[in-house]
Amino acid sequence: MPSEEEQQKRALRAELRERRQLLSDPQRESAAAGIAAQLDALVAAHGARSVSCFLSATTEPGTHEFVRGAVARGIRVLLPITRADGLLDWAVADDLDAVSEGLFGLPEPTGEVLGPIAVNDVDLMIIPAAAVDRTGTRLGWGRGYFDKTIGSMEKCPPVYAVIYDSEVLDSLPRELHDQPVDGLVTPTQTIVLSPARN
Repeated sequence: MPSEEEQQKRALRAELRERRQLLSDPQRESAAAGIAAQLDALVAAHGARSVSCFLSATTEPGTHEFVRGAVARGIRVLLPITRADGLLDWAVADDLDAVSEGLFGLPEPTGEVLGPIAVNDVDLMIIPAAAVDRTGTRLGWGRGYFDKTIGSMEKCPPVYAVIYDSEVLDSLPRELHDQPVDGLVTPTQTIVLSPARN
């Protein structure tokens, strides 16, 4: 039987998913432009030459514009590829026109597949989330890919979750396997948090 935290998370995910589906195309485009500007400033602030990011699905805050711009500026961007065993492979972003559908219908790169440890070399991780609270607790979509990745890294770089402004919450249910984030990025702001790593 699911724990109380897991039941709370499921209910919250359903609500957040529904809220995202109600956004209009102009709202999504405006959010994507804001996310690109915030992420560009974040990368510059960290002096990052190599980052991991994700290709946003239709309802997620848009990251494609940021990835294209970063690649054009010579930043090495690794994009995740989901695997059936719960781990992530990675590919270097180059041609965003060549995108395929991954295991869960999410957009994924089609370039040369690098193994799970490829992400160990990045200066900054930018990951998806459903919501983040002010202590750095991140609510993902329930598959655990990023929790496993972050939890297995020997030296984890700063991790920032990308969400909409309305998804910054005061508190979220947290389970032992949930990995905190160092900050969050919305279309209008970047917030640095100070989480306690497990």
